[in-house]
Amino acid sequence: MAKLTNWKPEDPQAWAAGGSRTAWRNLSISVPALLSAFCIWMFWSVLTVRMKEAGFPFTAAQLFTLISIAGLSGATLRIPSAFLVGLAGGRNTIALTTALLVAPALGAGIALQDKATPFATFAILAALSGVGGGNFASSMANINGFFPKRLAGLALGLNAGIGNLGVSIMQVLVPAVMGASMFGALAGAPHLNAAGRQLWVQNGALVWVPFLAVLAVLAWFFMDNREGQDCEPTGLALLKILGLHLIGFAATAMGVMLLLRFKLGLMLQMGVLVLTILVCLGLMKLLPGKIKTGLDAQFAIFPKKHTWIMTVLYLMTFGSFIGFSSALPLLIKVVFGRFPVGVLNPHSPNPLAYAFLGPLVGSIVRPIGGLLSDKFRGSRVTQWATVLMILGALGVAHFVKLAQAAPDPAVHFMPFLVLFLLLFVASGLGNGSTFQMVPFIFEPKLAGPVLGWTSAAAAYGAFIIPAIFKIQVDAGKVEVALYGFALFYVLCLVLNWYYYARKNAEVKC
Repeated sequence: MAKLTNWKPEDPQAWAAGGSRTAWRNLSISVPALLSAFCIWMFWSVLTVRMKEAGFPFTAAQLFTLISIAGLSGATLRIPSAFLVGLAGGRNTIALTTALLVAPALGAGIALQDKATPFATFAILAALSGVGGGNFASSMANINGFFPKRLAGLALGLNAGIGNLGVSIMQVLVPAVMGASMFGALAGAPHLNAAGRQLWVQNGALVWVPFLAVLAVLAWFFMDNREGQDCEPTGLALLKILGLHLIGFAATAMGVMLLLRFKLGLMLQMGVLVLTILVCLGLMKLLPGKIKTGLDAQFAIFPKKHTWIMTVLYLMTFGSFIGFSSALPLLIKVVFGRFPVGVLNPHSPNPLAYAFLGPLVGSIVRPIGGLLSDKFRGSRVTQWATVLMILGALGVAHFVKLAQAAPDPAVHFMPFLVLFLLLFVASGLGNGSTFQMVPFIFEPKLAGPVLGWTSAAAAYGAFIIPAIFKIQVDAGKVEVALYGFALFYVLCLVLNWYYYARKNAEVKC
């Protein structure tokens, strides 16, 4: 589509004369593109399970490392991705980054055909999958500029909520396609598990290739760049996108090497994450010419107090959503998989039968959080969502403690699951409401970069929350992790109330 000029979504006449149709057309392509991006970013959590079952010669620690690399890469790539739309155009960014995801999907599909494929190859593919995590920042920054403020919560909620649904869809679809040959000679021969069952593990990656190819074409021909975006000439815009991704990959490589080379405690691991972020931002500041000028203009968000307050609030909501999505299956196995004496529990619930429910409900309610925010103010919805998260975390901690001491832990599983689902529902509502607040707090030229930056910082929840659980699991005090989360949520409750929700708040939003 042509570059949009004189774009005024807040003008009722312009909106009715075709603006609405243009905005919804862009959203209708953005949503499935973002959903597919989440699927590629997170598919290692399922692929690694089947790789072990199929007999790939990697240790459990190596397989978990692949998941960690994808998580770290996705979070780090959100940092440059937060600025891509302003520097290269929305249409250009969504089309190219969606096309880039074909590389890890096709590459993993080929690599998984051969058990002799080196671990380093899978590590590189896991890092490339991080493009899917980075796409969230650019996608949200792009959609924010298409809709008037009165519809911002709904539009951002739909884009992010259905996009987040990719986690659940992936967890259901990837195992389902591994039971039969789907791609003929392209997929190669099946693997055999210990029971002699045929497994086409490679199908879990290959199945996404046609979807990504079609969506990239649709984005290129039917999405729009907007006035004010430095998107011409097109070739230079595409080079900017690739260059900023290379910076994200360089910072990721440094962080991965430090985390893998040294056995670090939690605080030092958090230090490595901060260093990774600083290296990424520092490399971006070294870019020359118009790119540096454009970045400097968008870096204006960092001295602003509200940028950091909203970063903390979004870490509470999306960081919890993505972190709990990663940790819930293992947590179920650890808490309910054995009797207190260490013997395997034959009544233990199957983690894979319940793992998808959390991200499913969290994704479904995210648009509701945006819609409620449009009607009742985002800060009020965030306040109540935070209260629910505090209660949910304390409730889960209570039943985890009971389960660890019970003769049969499984008797406490259902209340544990219900309260964990409450955590996901509350985080989903908060995801929608916090994003809706941003356009009311910041002027339009800063709102997009703030949305991108906060989503980048919050994505590190995919690393932080599992790391905290691991430490407390090793200590035999899983409930302590949840008490810590509840304490963090109380801090967020105070911040949101003081700055945004109270009667005489600094910003009413």
